[in-house]
Amino acid sequence: MRLADVPHPTSSVCTLALEVVTTYSPPSLVNHCRRSYVWAAAYGLEHGVEFDDELLFVSAMLHDIGLVPAFDNHALPFEDAGGHVAWVFGAGAGWPLRRRERAAEIIVRHMWDSVDVDDDPEGFLLEIATGLDISGRNPQWWPADLRAEVVASVPRLDLAEEFTACFASQSARKPQSSAATAMTGGIAARIATNVLDVDPGSDH
Repeated sequence: MRLADVPHPTSSVCTLALEVVTTYSPPSLVNHCRRSYVWAAAYGLEHGVEFDDELLFVSAMLHDIGLVPAFDNHALPFEDAGGHVAWVFGAGAGWPLRRRERAAEIIVRHMWDSVDVDDDPEGFLLEIATGLDISGRNPQWWPADLRAEVVASVPRLDLAEEFTACFASQSARKPQSSAATAMTGGIAARIATNVLDVDPGSDH
């Protein structure tokens, strides 16, 4: 599989979701969101997981919007805040209620330890995709050539430093949040040694 094999939905709502993340997020987080969609969609295609590409794309673009200053809720975990943003975004796009709820669910669930692929294929795909892009988890699930091509095409920039700083801030201000749990669990070290930054074509 190559990057060109991954379908990128071109509906107006997808274009606007990319515009939102580009407007409010630093370049490293924008690229993280873009890669997260690619990893998710590529895995789905390779493993026969049926998914709604528009819903997955919008959720991928907005899944970390709760980390940026404009949408950083003072009390809620960032993924819950991002889910609310996605709900409102979907309402503005004219999505029916259940589709708005689905986008919010997918974003909240990307921070779960695991998501049942049968119950929520888009949530499952985004969870494993962000696990790869942030923590370097299970790189062998994606072809080595694809990993190298994606990282070359959508560079990681200063993602490790930017994301670690975001999670450290969330952890300090929201000690009961998933970000705080992740920091306690050593995510900073996993981010710093992510294989995608060291050798994206390696499985180790």
